[in-house]
Amino acid sequence: MTETTPIPSGYAATLADLKRQVRNARFGAQRRVNTELVRLYWGIGATILKRQEAEGWGSNVIGRLAVDLRAEFPDMKGFSRANLFYMRRFAGQWSADAIVQQAVGQLPWGHITVLLDRLDDQELRNWYAEAAAAHGWSRNVLEHQIRTNAHARLEVAPTNFPATLPAGDSDLAQQLTKDPYVLDFLALDGDAKERHLEQALVDRIIDTLRELGEGFAFVGRQVHFDVDGDDFYVDLLFFHVEQLRYVVIELKTGKFKPEYLGQLGFYVALVNDRLRRAQHADTVGLLLVADKNDAVVRYSLAGQQNPVGVASYDLLPPAAQAALPSESDLAAALRDEPDVETQPGT
Repeated sequence: MTETTPIPSGYAATLADLKRQVRNARFGAQRRVNTELVRLYWGIGATILKRQEAEGWGSNVIGRLAVDLRAEFPDMKGFSRANLFYMRRFAGQWSADAIVQQAVGQLPWGHITVLLDRLDDQELRNWYAEAAAAHGWSRNVLEHQIRTNAHARLEVAPTNFPATLPAGDSDLAQQLTKDPYVLDFLALDGDAKERHLEQALVDRIIDTLRELGEGFAFVGRQVHFDVDGDDFYVDLLFFHVEQLRYVVIELKTGKFKPEYLGQLGFYVALVNDRLRRAQHADTVGLLLVADKNDAVVRYSLAGQQNPVGVASYDLLPPAAQAALPSESDLAAALRDEPDVETQPGT
């Protein structure tokens, strides 16, 4: 068929299907290669462990082993001394059956080294391995999720979704939430104004989308709606391409107040009416605040008819926050500070 030959009906659909088959085959081949490589590395690690236990192999022997393996297989890049130590640790933390049956066997080797380096708890390693495999996290995203304690934040924001959405849909919508959201990439302090916070999130939209989670697409900032001559502006509007729903996000730099949910619910109703299509799931709203009283949030959510949730945000990662002195510590330090004017010699 030449370029001038009429294209038969169904050609476009057939071509799209063939492209999908090729992509699936390529992806499947890559996964099989990766699985075999992971099994190989586990086997090498298990052999080293066995020899260390039986013959007391030390680090010098492992270094020599790395040199000899690289000499025998110069086209393979995985036989450095450091990587052999990773293989030994890998075999020590997961069994041979786990490589076949658990998510860790589906991950690239670089992801596995991150799990070994960043986590000491084996249950947490398995949790992050499962999440990374299920959501297709890149290595950088996996590092970010571990650093920001994703296991304690995902799907836990207080919402009224069970009361305002159908059962299955409410569970899906809850999966979009976190509490708190860690916005340390913004390089802002706690005194930042709402418009500065909003602008920083847009300026760093890639990082913002990474923190929100997979599937979010940015629609706009200060999205304008005209309601019979009155102007209204949604802070941030997103669309979730997997759940096919709009997500309205409102920002408040202070502590949560019940009236904030009235405004958010109004915007959710507005987006539902003006933008939502028949094939879309219900729009949901998420209020991000600097601080909140969970009891007040719970009572406030009960009075809302539109699906909304409330989450706090942190401008510092959990580790940095833990290192900071508490308010009571600072107050005690100030009380104990000697009065300079009364000290001898001043």
